[in-house]
Amino acid sequence: MSKNIIITGTSRGIGFKMVQLFSKSGYNVLALSRNEKPIQELNLYNVTAFSFDLNKPEAYKQVEDFVNQNWKQVDVLINNAGVLLNKPFSEISMSDFEQVYKTNVFGVAELTRKMIPFMKEESHVVTISSMGGVQGSMKFPGLAAYSSSKAAVITLTELLAEEYKESGPSFNVLALGAVQTEMLEEAFPGYIAPNTALEMAEYIFEFSLSGNKYYNGKMLQVSNSTP
Repeated sequence: MSKNIIITGTSRGIGFKMVQLFSKSGYNVLALSRNEKPIQELNLYNVTAFSFDLNKPEAYKQVEDFVNQNWKQVDVLINNAGVLLNKPFSEISMSDFEQVYKTNVFGVAELTRKMIPFMKEESHVVTISSMGGVQGSMKFPGLAAYSSSKAAVITLTELLAEEYKESGPSFNVLALGAVQTEMLEEAFPGYIAPNTALEMAEYIFEFSLSGNKYYNGKMLQVSNSTP
């Protein structure tokens, strides 16, 4: 039986590449992004894409309804959607902070909460974090909201793994180093990252399908640079 995969943040970058990798390997994919058009235009037969805004309660209901009516089960959830804000701390307003946390933390928590009832013991929730969210890693000015939100989902993953250790699913978090994506280019114009979106998508693809055999409640640093 083909596995059912949900991926958020699929309109570009790593998420966009991941949808294509899973589709090519014959998996069923639900691609969630505020802009559903890039995926829809690929016309992949085993992929469903609709507009999904993590900040809107009705969006989660739509996902629940889709899973209920079409799949009944979710094998892999990849929480990949994220917003990156690069702004001096003195200029970050409360609503700026709120926007970043709404997507990067609250949205991850809510979609995961809604999908757990559809998941089996062997299902896997993978959340994408950042090296900037890892305690003791190199930090960069301007990323107070972003990197602290990425730290929050690392701890959230550890807590969920503990809470669901008897029944499953497994929960792991990948702290990515810099990846050459549109999001990175917008926040840090001109910066050249060591990994492409496709390379990182391939790694996450493999990890999401088999990583839960070896890990649960773990944060893995996916970065080839020190720091």
